[in-house]
Amino acid sequence: MIRSVVQGCGAYLPERVVTNGDLAKKMDTSDEWIQQRTGIRQRHIAAEGEFTSHLAIKAAERALHHAGMTAADIDLIVLATATPDETFPATATRVQAALGMTRGAAFDVQAVCAGFVFGISVADSMLKNGLASTAMVIGAETFSRILDWDDRGTCVLFGDGAGAIILKAEEAKGTSADRGVLANALHSDGRQHDILYVDGGPSSTRTTGLLRMEGKEVFKHAVVNMASVVTEVLGKAGLDAKDIDWLVPHQANKRIIDGTGRKLGLAPERVVVTVDKHANTSAASIPLALATAVGDGRIKKGDLVLLEGIGGGLAWGASLIRW
Repeated sequence: MIRSVVQGCGAYLPERVVTNGDLAKKMDTSDEWIQQRTGIRQRHIAAEGEFTSHLAIKAAERALHHAGMTAADIDLIVLATATPDETFPATATRVQAALGMTRGAAFDVQAVCAGFVFGISVADSMLKNGLASTAMVIGAETFSRILDWDDRGTCVLFGDGAGAIILKAEEAKGTSADRGVLANALHSDGRQHDILYVDGGPSSTRTTGLLRMEGKEVFKHAVVNMASVVTEVLGKAGLDAKDIDWLVPHQANKRIIDGTGRKLGLAPERVVVTVDKHANTSAASIPLALATAVGDGRIKKGDLVLLEGIGGGLAWGASLIRW
């Protein structure tokens, strides 16, 4: 039995911080309005000339440092992003070159806010199948570049950032006590395309386009689908919600996060929340939250950690990891 065991993690946030008060000076909104509906107080915004790859590289370097490893140890990079530097090549190859990784493969996956969980699943499968030995999974976004800053209903929700985790294939006994990725569950439903999408692309409009969202519909699907996929991934591992030490959800909305925690019967202090400081950073939100909780000592070796997220597509999934 092969397990994909966590070796380290890291994160990076752009220096510029934009508070709700800053936004209120430019549009018809307020700190109270945003906090009541989302729990967001601020977000980080990438500087001019600072690309998704730059954020990903810095998060990757910090993950390597945390793991006590170098780029020579890595033979797979899976980068989850909906905001790549270019249409092609994959932004992951820019990260590969910058790190000095000269073997193996590097490619992008795109499942928007669920992208990091999809990336974990892809890397886990490749490690278990012997296609790689050590993988870096990155979630990185510059969502500020695809926001309609005249749409106060969406532009206040998002921020930029990157996070990374390193997984290594190791022999295990095949029990839920083993460290590593225990189970994954992935889903998508293309019928829900119109409730969360970007109205552009090289094939359809030849423009990048801007984010469009029907918030109430997304909220409704998020609550139902998150509960279902969490039950599914726990069942695959033969575990129960009471076994979870930490829930690390996609950081989209405090109400969704709180609702998921209540459905699982988890005390609020067992749910990692960073949406207030980071806003919704799409594929970067889960690894950013992970790095925060590992960095402050909450998540420790041996803890059972549940990751879950939902994004445009709709696409959603969950990963269960023994840290």
